[in-house]
Amino acid sequence: MFVVRAARDEDLAHLYEMAKLTGGGFTNLPPDRRALKAKLDRSHAAFARDADSVEDELFVLILENVATGEVRGTCQIFTQVGQRHPFYSYRISTLTQHSSALDRTFRAEMLSLTTDLEGSSEVGGLFLHPGERAGGLGLLLARSRYLFIKAHRARFGERILAELRGVIDEAGGSPFWDGLAGRFFGMNFQDADAFNAIHGHQFIADLMPKHPIYTAMLSDSARAAIGLPHPSGRAAMRMLENEGFAFEKYVDIFDGGPTMTARIDQVRTIRDARARRIVALDYDGGGEALVAHGSLSDFRCAYGTVREVGDETIVLDPGCAALTGAAEDAAVLHIPRL
Repeated sequence: MFVVRAARDEDLAHLYEMAKLTGGGFTNLPPDRRALKAKLDRSHAAFARDADSVEDELFVLILENVATGEVRGTCQIFTQVGQRHPFYSYRISTLTQHSSALDRTFRAEMLSLTTDLEGSSEVGGLFLHPGERAGGLGLLLARSRYLFIKAHRARFGERILAELRGVIDEAGGSPFWDGLAGRFFGMNFQDADAFNAIHGHQFIADLMPKHPIYTAMLSDSARAAIGLPHPSGRAAMRMLENEGFAFEKYVDIFDGGPTMTARIDQVRTIRDARARRIVALDYDGGGEALVAHGSLSDFRCAYGTVREVGDETIVLDPGCAALTGAAEDAAVLHIPRL
């Protein structure tokens, strides 16, 4: 009885309650009502625009239990990052130098500030209520984003990224922040996190040194955190890898978490999802699948049972049809759950 749909104004209170459960460092879901309301306003504008062109937009999706009306998860899709402000990342690189006098070769790892990923689309803000982390609901939320992109392909670019939250210790601190940015700002991670949640991390990019930083100069704990996801994000990292995302040595400038990237048309769900027409509603056989129907604010995605009939048509179970608003002769996107 779960469906993914466009976020509405009345979801604000639910989003705020979920944001308070994230544990900090979750940039796209800040525990701040005004910041969340601004996200919803921006999302409403994106859903209302029907032109097929790439703009700087945000779509917020919600996971709803239709039996209870409760919101149990959320995720976000950014169409094109780096348009309002530069989109900074650190790129991990290696400088090799050789000394003939010592007959030794030195390889130094460096972090270089870059805007390589500007113009990419982004999937982020995925959070599932702790009480629902079973039954494949996280997978439904994550993959619904790709079906939304497939249904609105002209609204997105050629490349896509996902930033994973970095390592945060038991006290709520960030070893990466303490070892690097914190030294320049005189601000602990919790305070910086609160500011970042509302204003974004542009302030870090504005004030941080633009020269490469040798990782050997960082503390052991900061160096060890580079490119590692928060323990709660390991499953999300595996899901991204299964979709074809890869870690290409880009990390977040705030907490050092890994940035995963892919070509949009090579993301597995986007590449393999099929558009089919419903010829009948029936529970007779078939395999479990993700099914998406509708466009923009009418978009819905849920699990259902699909049976292929010929090359272009399917039989869909009535329960999924009711959740997604699909009827006989309607067109849907579907892909096996696996």
